[in-house]
Amino acid sequence: MKLNKFGAPFSVKFCKKCVISNQRPSSTVEFISSKTLKKKTIDFNNEQVCSACRYNSQKNQNIDWTDREQKLQLLLNKYKSKDGSYDVIVPGSGGKDSAYTAHILKYKYGMNPLTVTWAPHLYTDIGWQNFQNWMHKGGLDNILYTPNGKLHRYLTRIAFLNLLHPFQPFIVGQRQIGPKFALNYNIKLVMYGENQAEYGNKISENKNPKMKKDFYSYNNKKNIKLGGLSINKIIKQKRNFKFNDFYPYLPLDSNKSKKIDVHYLGYYLKWDPQECFYYASENTGFEPNTERTEGTYSKYSSIDDKIDPFHYYTTYIKFGLGRASYDAAQEVRNNKITREEAVNLVKKYDHEFPKKYFYEFLEYIDVSEKIFWKTINKFRPKNLWEKRGKKWFLKNKIR
Repeated sequence: MKLNKFGAPFSVKFCKKCVISNQRPSSTVEFISSKTLKKKTIDFNNEQVCSACRYNSQKNQNIDWTDREQKLQLLLNKYKSKDGSYDVIVPGSGGKDSAYTAHILKYKYGMNPLTVTWAPHLYTDIGWQNFQNWMHKGGLDNILYTPNGKLHRYLTRIAFLNLLHPFQPFIVGQRQIGPKFALNYNIKLVMYGENQAEYGNKISENKNPKMKKDFYSYNNKKNIKLGGLSINKIIKQKRNFKFNDFYPYLPLDSNKSKKIDVHYLGYYLKWDPQECFYYASENTGFEPNTERTEGTYSKYSSIDDKIDPFHYYTTYIKFGLGRASYDAAQEVRNNKITREEAVNLVKKYDHEFPKKYFYEFLEYIDVSEKIFWKTINKFRPKNLWEKRGKKWFLKNKIR
């Protein structure tokens, strides 16, 4: 199979049930390289149905959710505190998913969660409000962790310039914070929300209730790259960074990670993002934005960070899939909208450029508008984009 530089099939196909294409990466955490040698995208079967839709069929028809909830209860009973101490770490921002996860563990299942937050790059007003509501209206305890701003901005800058992946440092840190705080507080259980695998990884990955240890555990830290550069190379640039500054981004040693159990609540309770929104709104004071999010039609998903829209815009450039595609695909699977409605929403919003925070983003990563567009255009795959005059056009559009 002929692949482009991101490991996606050169020939573009769209799922016949939802609106995702075969360009979707199988993991947003992968450190994307221009030297990709193997396929790293969502699987399609011979009927041209994506693995996310196929798993969703299994989720609706073949899983005994009563049995899964009983298994959850057994797991929680194993770790439940008997002395009033914290017994589960719930990483999250106070968005609909983490708000649902933490609240239901505490108030339905009797756990005593400590929520931990890897701070957004730049809080939006609604994001900060929902974060505060999470504790004050949801009745939860929280630790807000903000990484070294100088380093975080630099890593975001080079991740944009080298990988067109400005969210990479945030994703890496967010993935590490749960297990690390569990270790620091001697808490044995970490509970994330849904397993991202259900949105496009191999179906088999959804059969494991636990997070893969290689997501947060590693033996050789010297080989780790951030923003496309090794840590040692960044240090040699003489920007006054030391190895210790990178600790928040480094995975745990394998031996230490054995002390922690990291699970997905979505394995035990049937996950539906819109239902999480309703639950969070009722129980934690979560509020949607007053306006739809640029690049999509929704008002309640990933609204806490001003950098977030540029993460989705760069996926539109690299994979031909913008924010509306991701939102609409999961809503088709969850029977909130039809595929026909989803196609129309993708056509209307997917290409929209996020103007609202554009200049704040440029200032944050210390990049000029000229360099921004030069970088954007450099990463457009030839199988997805063509230039006519001075404008770029997506070759293959959803139908």
